[in-house]
Amino acid sequence: MKGLILAGGHGTRLRPLTHTGNKHAIPIANKPMVLYAVENLVNAGIRDIVVILGPLKEGIKEAIDGNYPANFTYVEQEPLGLAHAVMKAEKYLDEPFVMHLGDNLLQNGISQFVNKFHETKADAVIGVTPVKDPRQYGVVVIENGRVKRLMEKPRDPPSNLALVGVYVFTPVVHDYTKRLKPSWRGEYEITDVLQLMVEDGRRVEVVQVEGWWKDTGKPEDLLEANQLVLDSLHGSFRHDHAKIEGRVQVGEGTVLRENVIIRGPAIIGKNCVIGPNVFIGPYTSIWDDCELSDVEIENSIVMKGVKIKGVSRISYSIIGNDVVVESRSGVPRIKRLVVGDRSRITLSS
Repeated sequence: MKGLILAGGHGTRLRPLTHTGNKHAIPIANKPMVLYAVENLVNAGIRDIVVILGPLKEGIKEAIDGNYPANFTYVEQEPLGLAHAVMKAEKYLDEPFVMHLGDNLLQNGISQFVNKFHETKADAVIGVTPVKDPRQYGVVVIENGRVKRLMEKPRDPPSNLALVGVYVFTPVVHDYTKRLKPSWRGEYEITDVLQLMVEDGRRVEVVQVEGWWKDTGKPEDLLEANQLVLDSLHGSFRHDHAKIEGRVQVGEGTVLRENVIIRGPAIIGKNCVIGPNVFIGPYTSIWDDCELSDVEIENSIVMKGVKIKGVSRISYSIIGNDVVVESRSGVPRIKRLVVGDRSRITLSS
C-alpha cells in the first residue's frame, strides 16, 4: 500500500500567514502540521509516499526529508482540486493507496481506514463525522449503512456528515478521475469521483471516525488543533527558579530567566530565551529560537525566531516566523494577533 499526501493549495483562508509560506508547514504544538499526516502513514506501515506540492513549497521537503523511514516522491500541482492531485500522481499510484490531506489531524490516526479496507476488500474507504455546519465540507448521505450520495460544500446540506480528509482507494479510482469535469468551483472534486463509483455499484465503505478530527482551514482551527494536541502532552518540566504548573515541555538550550511562570499544557522549543517577567499560559506553543520578555501570552501559536517584548497580554494569536512584536508604554490591553512571517509590530496606546 502506498500513500498520497496533499500539501499544496493556496491557503487563502489563512492569510496573511500563507502569503509567504505553505500552510502545511505551520506548526501545531511545535510540529509542522504536514508531519502529522506523514506519521499517520508511516505508523500504518506505508513506506512509499507521494507528496503533492503547490505554488508555495517552502518548508515541506525540509520538514520531511531524512526524518522518516520511507521513500518520498514530490509532485507539483497547480491547485485544481483533490481529484486533480490524484490525476497528477497517477503514475506513482499503481496499487492501493491512502490519500491523506496534509492539513487534517486525527486523534487516533488512520488504522481504522486501513483495517476497513482490508476487511471489506472495498474499492474505496471514506471517513465521516457529524459537524455543526456541513456547508464547509464534502457531505455524505448514508442510507441503511451504505453511501448513497456525496456533494462538495452544498448550500443546503442534506446531511450533517462531513467527509474526513483521509481516503483509501484501489487503482480503479483512476478510471473515474478520467471521467471528471470541473465543478462549479472550477475544481476536480473527489466527491464527484466517489459519486461516480457509487453509481457504478463500486464498493465504497464508510468509517465513523473515533476521537477528534480537525481540518485546519482557518486561524481559529489552528488554535483549536493546537489545544487538542497539547491536551495529550506528556511529561512535566522542572526548573530551579521558574514556576512550572501542569504539563510543560521545554526544549534543549532554552534559558528561563527570573520571574517566569509557565502554566501548562504548553510547549517551548529549543534555544529560546524566556524572561525576565514572562507568563506563558495554557495552550501556548512557542517554537525554536524565540525571545520573550515582559510579556503575558496564552492560547497562542508562536513560530520560529519570534521576539516579543513589553506586551501586557496576548491571547488567541498566531505569530509567524521571525516576527518582532514590541510595545511602548500605555494602558494594558489584551492583544489578539494573526501575523505573517518577518513582520514587525509596535504597539502603543
